[in-house]
Amino acid sequence: MQPEHRSQRRGAADPRPLTGEPLCLDLVNTRWVDDGVLLDLLDSTDGLAVWLRSAGLDDRATADRATLDAVLETRGILLALLEQDPSPETQDGLNRVLERGALHYRLGPGGPESHPRTDDPAWLPSWLAAADYLRLMAASPDRVKPCAHPNCVLYFHDTTKNGTRRWCSMAICGNRAKAARHYERAKTGR
Repeated sequence: MQPEHRSQRRGAADPRPLTGEPLCLDLVNTRWVDDGVLLDLLDSTDGLAVWLRSAGLDDRATADRATLDAVLETRGILLALLEQDPSPETQDGLNRVLERGALHYRLGPGGPESHPRTDDPAWLPSWLAAADYLRLMAASPDRVKPCAHPNCVLYFHDTTKNGTRRWCSMAICGNRAKAARHYERAKTGR
């Protein structure tokens, strides 16, 4: 019997170094670098199950191949939008994802309610992430930032009061930068 890989267990903990960002960034951050190796949580439907659970979507979406394909397509579009100036192709890609669903409103017992619906249930996580990207871009596009560490591929929403956050995590990339500066100072004898 072969040992089970950590990401192959549906009940596995989320191994990513940065979680809890807004949904669109949380999807983008399913890729990360660890010891110089690019890792991808979405390399399987089991990894998708981990992400859906971490994002609070496991009761609304199925971790199957169709959902994984939709999420991977959407992640690629979001990465392209974040990494470069939006091209007509990436804008069209995001719009195609957005066209797959809509927000429906109704009056519930506690007042107004909104319910997202998609033409295919496999597209719900993707549609939610695309809609979240629009929300962030409308509210505070300058607060969506890449980590300042040159070897990090993570993005975050800067919620600091003055908007000067630089690192995905001070404990991870911030400390790496401080250690590198210390090493350089010690090497040059300053």
